[in-house]
Amino acid sequence: MSHTDIVNISLDERTIVRRNADIEHERKVAIFDLLEENHFSLKNGLSAPYDLLLAVQENRLIIHVRNGSELPLEDIKLDLRPFRRLVKDYFMVCESYFNAIKTSSPSQIEAIDMGRRSLHNEGSDLLRDRLARKIEMDDNTARRLFTLVCVLHIRG
Repeated sequence: MSHTDIVNISLDERTIVRRNADIEHERKVAIFDLLEENHFSLKNGLSAPYDLLLAVQENRLIIHVRNGSELPLEDIKLDLRPFRRLVKDYFMVCESYFNAIKTSSPSQIEAIDMGRRSLHNEGSDLLRDRLARKIEMDDNTARRLFTLVCVLHIRG
């Protein structure tokens, strides 16, 4: 049985400068999977369902949390500087992975994918740790949110 606290999620498109087809695909999959199943609860006691708008302003992730009626519940701000290296490394490995799919052997693709998943896990763990005082979420929700944080980090 799936659990869904987040019923809608969107990205502030004004903060995204460019996206290639691979990144756009990652964004769509992350949002689809997140809406299919997630565990996300505010520690301030305000209960689900939640609508989220993710934005980046001045090196901060802003998670605008609204209820199903679009009424503001909480705006959560998170300094993104600790994520810079991780996001940069993650995108480098993702680019290698997308290129490898076209030309490399299955074992090479698998090795790159293991590195990609390792960085992704590190990023989602960091996201959970940094948000732990405000939000409780499961591993899969953190992983999908980290993917969206990466998409928001893209600069031209």
